[in-house]
Amino acid sequence: MKKIVVSLFAAALVLSCTPKVNDLATETPVKALIDLTNVKDDKVMSTIDPGRFTEETVTFYIPKTVPGTYSADNYGQFVENLKAYDYDGNELTVTKPDVNSWVISNATQLDKITYWVNDTFDSESGASFTEREDVFSPAGTNILEGKNFFLNLHMLVGYFKGLSERPYELTFKHPSEFKASTSLSAEEGKISTADTDVFYASRYFEVTDNPIMYSKLDQAKFKVNDIEVTLSLYSPTGAIKASDLKDAMETMMKAQKSFLGEINSTKSYDILLYLSTMEDDDAKGFGALEHHTSTTVVMPERMGIEALKSTLIDVVSHEFFHIVAPLTIHSDEIQYFDYYDPQMSEHLWLYEGVTEYFANLFQINQELITEDEFYERILEKLDNSKAMFDDNMSFTEMSKNVLVEPYKKDYANVYEKGALIGMCIDIIIREQSHGEKGILWLMKELSAKYGIHKSFKDDEIIAEITAMTYPEVGDFINTYVVAANHPIPYDVFFDKVGLEKSAMESEIFNFFLKNQQTPYIDINMDDKSIFFKKEIELNSAIKALGIQPGDIIKSMNGTDYNYENARQMIMASFGWTVGDEITFVVLRDGEEVTLTGKYTTPKATVEVLTAIPDATKKQKDLRNAWLKN
Repeated sequence: MKKIVVSLFAAALVLSCTPKVNDLATETPVKALIDLTNVKDDKVMSTIDPGRFTEETVTFYIPKTVPGTYSADNYGQFVENLKAYDYDGNELTVTKPDVNSWVISNATQLDKITYWVNDTFDSESGASFTEREDVFSPAGTNILEGKNFFLNLHMLVGYFKGLSERPYELTFKHPSEFKASTSLSAEEGKISTADTDVFYASRYFEVTDNPIMYSKLDQAKFKVNDIEVTLSLYSPTGAIKASDLKDAMETMMKAQKSFLGEINSTKSYDILLYLSTMEDDDAKGFGALEHHTSTTVVMPERMGIEALKSTLIDVVSHEFFHIVAPLTIHSDEIQYFDYYDPQMSEHLWLYEGVTEYFANLFQINQELITEDEFYERILEKLDNSKAMFDDNMSFTEMSKNVLVEPYKKDYANVYEKGALIGMCIDIIIREQSHGEKGILWLMKELSAKYGIHKSFKDDEIIAEITAMTYPEVGDFINTYVVAANHPIPYDVFFDKVGLEKSAMESEIFNFFLKNQQTPYIDINMDDKSIFFKKEIELNSAIKALGIQPGDIIKSMNGTDYNYENARQMIMASFGWTVGDEITFVVLRDGEEVTLTGKYTTPKATVEVLTAIPDATKKQKDLRNAWLKN
């Protein structure tokens, strides 16, 4: 998962208690039918036929969480009116002990279960731009009759206790004008028709690992070495086409493959891109969620093509790099993931942090960005990690307990401090190996040792990494990743590569945002009002309008804004150009004040990383090895 974002880890569910089933049921796949031709109130019906049971009681589950989302979303809350039927069509008794499970009595007579599934896009409030309580859009589902079905199958298809290793036959009835975009494999021997598709999954994990989008097909295909990439896009107005984004995606992914070298764990890769209108009943959680051979991406359509290209390079590159970790490098907690009672791994710094680091490092390594742009990103992550999160918290403890407070509010730090942890380890390995090896070399070694089907022990991997590399790597991880109350001394690492920090005035991201993660505004949750922060110096454009720290926004350009539509206010500002007339009505010391002026380019004093003028040859050589090797 990524940033404006969050990533689907390589996981397999293994449950210890397996109900007895007859031989025929064991060999026969679980059959799931999803009917997209009969939509009621943005709901569709799923029908599950598990085969015949020989036990009197069975339990059916919809996942509580899925790998990579790092939140307990309780997807069972979107299931309604679940019914179980015997072979004569009579209803069986069903009890519901909690939101994600259903217990079926007299199960020896069970023929099938049916239930309606609601979508998540309709329920997203989009109220806060700094916190998320909704289901993250790329992990959710959109049911938009006649236009689009964006389907994460962990919401539509569940599993019976003990039968997660059974194969699944997935049948979709769909409007004849719609086509499927998915990495799912067609069911061998089954012929799809104009309005019916049949897919096959070898076990339940493959069901959850292969999202699908149905719409009028808009695709662009290209090859990255021997990997076939398919970009499938839904644009509500048709203003953006897959072909508009193809060249940028192809250039980016070819650069990634060049950076990775021989690592190659898939022959195909699908990008499912949904563009949101940002209206009340549409997606507002922007970013991406990775799967083994695909990624789901949700972005606002109004970004425009150029901004969308730039954002997709950061977001999709992060997801594609997950083919390294956790696809080929992961712990037992991921290999044997429990969708109902998940146990989380300690090593999000490895899965998400190193992945995010690669998503930035490859761009300077492959000359897609300049050194200054790369340094700016590093400092942005440093500032965000210190300003927004607990810099004294043990990173491994946070990872292990990421589903609960006080740790879950620090989850997004995996993309900030987690990436910086990867950077520091990279510099240490480069220094100790005289520039010959780096963290990419380490990840290749770990991938060769473990791979897709073999997992490591959470409490053993640090010692293994230390043995593979240098004692200094183990010392760093144990001191700054495992232990609490030890902030990383970043200046020490910058000095190793001949860099130093200084201050300068610079153009910044947006009127309301210093960068993608640092807003100039916040929300008072007591009265739902939006106010300008006092703890951060406002940028030049805000000051030019006469806005002061603590001012509460009542309206902007004639539109009232509060907690409910804060996102729309920020998105509106992206359309401003220099010279546009801007009017704010703010509440200051209890009185309304009207402020009008021309929009100017926002600038602020920011820290920058620059080369030390008298850097030594050793420093310069290490910097070159770090960025270019």
